[in-house]
Amino acid sequence: MITVNVNSETIQVPEESNLNQLIEQLNMSDDGIAIALANNVVPKSEWDTTCLRENQNILIIKATQGG
Repeated sequence: MITVNVNSETIQVPEESNLNQLIEQLNMSDDGIAIALANNVVPKSEWDTTCLRENQNILIIKATQGG
């Protein structure tokens, strides 16, 4: 297991996890979200190939509707 920081919350994930697996572990839908690593948005097409690293900071942004 490795430790990563998701939206300032520390969580444990299996080694060699990718961004899609992280979303599954968090029980989140991938609809309407963006993921940033080191302040750079990762295209959804790269989530399967973007592996997580120890102590990595991950920001998940969810679009909301409002007026």
